[in-house]
Amino acid sequence: MTRWLAIAGGLLAFLLGFVFLRGPTPHIAISAETLTTLGPVSITNTMITSWLIVALIVVAIVAATRKWELVPSGIQNLFEAALEGFYNMVTGIAGDENGRRFFPFVATIFFFILVSNWLSLTPLFNVIGWVGHDTPAAEQIEAEGFVEGIIFEDIELGPIDLHFINLSSPSNLRISSDTTVIKEDDPDAVERFDEAVAEGNFVGELIPVFRGPNTDLNTPLAIAIASFIAVEFWGISSLGALTYGRKFINFGKLGTAIFKFKPGLLMDGIIDAFVGILELISELVRLVSFTFRLFGNMFAGEVIILMFTFLTPIILTLPFYGLEIFVGAIQAFIFAMLTLVFAVMAVSLHGEVEEEHAPKSSGADAAVEAAN
Repeated sequence: MTRWLAIAGGLLAFLLGFVFLRGPTPHIAISAETLTTLGPVSITNTMITSWLIVALIVVAIVAATRKWELVPSGIQNLFEAALEGFYNMVTGIAGDENGRRFFPFVATIFFFILVSNWLSLTPLFNVIGWVGHDTPAAEQIEAEGFVEGIIFEDIELGPIDLHFINLSSPSNLRISSDTTVIKEDDPDAVERFDEAVAEGNFVGELIPVFRGPNTDLNTPLAIAIASFIAVEFWGISSLGALTYGRKFINFGKLGTAIFKFKPGLLMDGIIDAFVGILELISELVRLVSFTFRLFGNMFAGEVIILMFTFLTPIILTLPFYGLEIFVGAIQAFIFAMLTLVFAVMAVSLHGEVEEEHAPKSSGADAAVEAAN
């Protein structure tokens, strides 16, 4: 009986959501929307969201460490457990010395991406903002006679002028047509636009104030560049510029074979030089893979949630929210762990370089090693 009641309740929620809670066709844009400009710099909604996330993380850290106790409890206990678990994982991969060195940067990447991905699932994102035009209204009216976009209802709350979008209704299910949207191919576009303006409504598009930072290509690229710089810095500072550079520019054997006429080393020299070039290319390609892996997953998830919220609000949207919670955590973990793995590879010695730069054992150490 309980199962059938749950099924009936789910179907009723689906029907009510489909009839009464559906919004207009979502506007999906790859590039972040510009909210304002500061000189030559465009301030986008993803920049605002990134600043907000950083502020929230700082506030959370201050709140967790304000009254530090020897026996943790409450938020301090949760904070310590998360950091200790992540720290143990980092040191387990990189060792104690390198783990302590890499942990602050890797943990910052992980928690920033995680909070960004999860916070982007809250109802504030992509639904609250201000209305505007994709192109200046005067130019579009002069060229086409109307402005393409959504018809926003207008309401005044004292000095505040608010615009909102009517939800669906039995007379406007928005299946094959939507009376709140004016499109370019609409034969009655001019008449509908004039009617909306005469009624005091606004025709345009929603420019959201908050948008997931990782749905903007610039944010994953910025994190990838920071990761790249950190890995190269650790490699150079650990091995030295010349030793680390031999990983990418290794023409030693090839030069010896050519200038000292040693044909036996020619093939080995060509292979070393070719492998070095491949290493350099893979190092640069890492920027692309890091960027598009995070951007692609998060942007695709945002599009799926927007479309299912438009098609079937309430019931069928919930599984995708659960999926995005999982994907958001996985993407943060992958980005941080790949940064850690590449950092460990950068500070590690391999092949001849390891033999040349390995510390020399003293006579006593050699005797002990021989005895063992």
